[in-house]
Amino acid sequence: MAPATSSLFVETSTDTSPADATKRISVKTLVESPGLTSIPSNYSYSTNPDESAGSNPDEDTFPIIDFSLLTSDDPHQRSKTIQDLDRACQDWGFFMLVNHGVSERLMKEVLEGCKEFFNLPVEEKMEFAGRDIWQPIRFGTGVDVKVEKFFFWRDFLKVIVHPQFHFPNKPKGFSEVAREYCKSTREVTTELLKGISKGLGLEECYIEKKTNFDAGFQLFAVNLYPPCPQPELAIGIPAHTDHSLLTLLIENEIGGLQIQHNGEWFNVNSIPNSFLVNTGDHLEILSNGRYKSVSHRAVVNNTATRISIAVPHGPSLETAVGPAPELVDGENGRPAIYMPMKFKDYLERLLEGRPCNLDHVRVPVAE
Repeated sequence: MAPATSSLFVETSTDTSPADATKRISVKTLVESPGLTSIPSNYSYSTNPDESAGSNPDEDTFPIIDFSLLTSDDPHQRSKTIQDLDRACQDWGFFMLVNHGVSERLMKEVLEGCKEFFNLPVEEKMEFAGRDIWQPIRFGTGVDVKVEKFFFWRDFLKVIVHPQFHFPNKPKGFSEVAREYCKSTREVTTELLKGISKGLGLEECYIEKKTNFDAGFQLFAVNLYPPCPQPELAIGIPAHTDHSLLTLLIENEIGGLQIQHNGEWFNVNSIPNSFLVNTGDHLEILSNGRYKSVSHRAVVNNTATRISIAVPHGPSLETAVGPAPELVDGENGRPAIYMPMKFKDYLERLLEGRPCNLDHVRVPVAE
């Protein structure tokens, strides 16, 4: 594949047909070009032979956590919900969160704001184009080819919203809605981390304190997946884990998220007005492997545009997260399996074009 001239351009052959046109700006623009019936070759994703297609689970397969019971004044209800939360994090690394208190109005408004942003003229979106992961506001498409050898079928907007709030100044009103939404997700995540701390047998505010969560790194990451003429050949985002503690995700009414469980891939059909919550790398590290950072991916379709908003919540950038000492007992077969590393250093690997995952902080096993 020929290298990309910037994060927003795709270089293919010099053929002028829609599928092979040079310098197509963003997947959305590519899809809107007349006569597109196939995807450019550099969007073609070669599926790993071990990767299975996603299947539809039984209706009661996925864990569902009722947030109102987690924060209940009834100690019995709270205790039972903490147990359910602990089990969901252990068994799945994923759950649907209902009755979370974030208004349906706000969730719809922030999704609408994302749609309006991607509908802005290309020139206006290009004001936010960039590759640097520390750029506070970043619009882009595909992926850095230093890491992958193909392009993802998605456009994205990534904004650092905590500890300092940044946001595009367009479309009008979007920033105010996003600020309210991000504040709400942070409040929900704080309560979830309290429940998770208790589930791990730690004091309620343990994770907040040990990760310096008050100064934690929070990202507002929107992905736009336009209809794809050959969805079986493309991928929205391939299998990956999140670097955070917890990620809260919502989507428009179009599905596409798949999670891996016991080696199988499952389609996630979200409950209306719920959050889809997944555990990230740093919760696996802190729990010393008791909780697993769940592998997930985004697939595309040929009929409708999907929009998802993922809000990962991580430690502060200067905090080194390692296994909680209370969860390590080398004499009784529970040695520390991860080494501490500053969250910023963990993310810096992305700038170097290297994979950023748990493998490089895993303690080597003695032969």
